Amino acid sequence: MKCLLLVDIQNGFCPGGNLAVPDGDTIVPVANRLMAEGGYDLIVASQDWHPADHGSFASQHEGAAPFTMGTLNGQPQMLWPDHCVQGTEDAALRSDLDLDRIDLIQQKGLDRRVDSYSAFRDNDRAALTGLSELLSARGVTRLDICGLATDYCVKFSALDARTMLPEAQIRFIEDASRGIDPAGLRNAIDAMTQARIAVVTSHTVLSETVPSEPRA
Repeated sequence: MKCLLLVDIQNGFCPGGNLAVPDGDTIVPVANRLMAEGGYDLIVASQDWHPADHGSFASQHEGAAPFTMGTLNGQPQMLWPDHCVQGTEDAALRSDLDLDRIDLIQQKGLDRRVDSYSAFRDNDRAALTGLSELLSARGVTRLDICGLATDYCVKFSALDARTMLPEAQIRFIEDASRGIDPAGLRNAIDAMTQARIAVVTSHTVLSETVPSEPRA
């Protein structure tokens, strides 16, 4: 059972969005081809879905500026611009994403008291989204992960998948993802590699679905 997890391919994380990842929109055609030709049995998309007063927003901390460190529930917290607020266009999945091929949308970040990078659980590692149970129940043996941003939500989703789906093969599709910070991107890939998460490209994935040529 092969599953593709598309992480947060939303307007808010693409150029013009409130928390844009550089060139975030360029992964959409790659994601669409993976969905169409990657031979997946299940396709899941995660969606940041914050209440307007989410505690990770700098606007909720008097005098705080976005992209500075603060605290949330007593824990260190990067303070973000308001983004992906429930029901707004910023929170919508990209309209040029082939939404009809997505079997499940897993929303996250609903609790204003804690941030949620991972598609599997909140950052306090306490509240689960239910995605790991669903994938386990479906018998997923390979999970390919890509999306936005590599150094945050993709990385934490992949690392949690490695922990919570111990019997599955977990892979990160590098060219179907984009990161925010070059140093953070390198650190994220190193962390995933050290956790036995394979780094592959969409070419690798698509080549697996093409019958090999008969030998002479």
